[in-house]
Amino acid sequence: MADSELRLLLVAHADGDKVKQVAAELTSLLQSEPGVSLISQAVWESGRMSSPPDLVVVLGGDGSILRACHRLGREQQPILGINLGRLGFLADLTPEEFRDRLPQIKARQFQIVEHLMFECVIRRSDGSSQTFLGLNETIICAATALQMIEVRLNINGEPVTNYSCDGLVISTPVGSTAHSLAAGGPMVRQNLPAFVITPICPHSLSNRPLVDHADCVYSLSLADTSRDALLVVDGQDRVSLSVGDVVTVSKAPVTFKLAKLPGQSYYSTLHRKLGWSGQPNYPARLANDSIR
Repeated sequence: MADSELRLLLVAHADGDKVKQVAAELTSLLQSEPGVSLISQAVWESGRMSSPPDLVVVLGGDGSILRACHRLGREQQPILGINLGRLGFLADLTPEEFRDRLPQIKARQFQIVEHLMFECVIRRSDGSSQTFLGLNETIICAATALQMIEVRLNINGEPVTNYSCDGLVISTPVGSTAHSLAAGGPMVRQNLPAFVITPICPHSLSNRPLVDHADCVYSLSLADTSRDALLVVDGQDRVSLSVGDVVTVSKAPVTFKLAKLPGQSYYSTLHRKLGWSGQPNYPARLANDSIR
């Protein structure tokens, strides 16, 4: 398998000059690289691929990876991120590191780490429904500024609490370092099977972030006193919510597949991205087992 041709799809969603420059440079490199078959983004987006790629290389930050994940839908393929953004937690490599480690990538010396995705279903009061697939989070928030909403939370059919807040975030571990973290939620190791519920500006000191198992079904609805709200999935899908609509969030039947090269670890990424002070004493064996 390691000697067979590696089918790579190079994806660049952003239009910035830096992204265009790096995309052009890497396209030229990969087109001339022995043992690599490069699939163009245009072929992928048109749906004319004869077979799926072995690896999707995404240029940008976590937002670019989210867009690629959404585009893949229920046909998820392994993604390797090249970071051209700022505070990304999924895109580990710089363009220079990608070039240097291309022999490893060609030899398939990477591990595919699967992460929780969710399915969000809106059941309308008129009997209609909508279904969304997500990686980071579902957010219910007020439709207009300076407006409070009240959200009822049930877990596995059991009433848990009502949140009077500006919004409510249900995130995966991958999404725990996005909006949930900004709202005061915990950072959860990416491979834990859990969901994090974090209220945004709760109007009660007793409403704190909650972590529960990924096998649970989370049901959300607006209290009768609430006005209309918005449901936002991964910042990609935005739909209106009304009193009487019910939102359920549960584990998706597919997983997000992240390619990790030897030497990459969750805590070293946090240390680097968040600017934690001090130098961690990572053991010498880190290169061998940090991606487990």
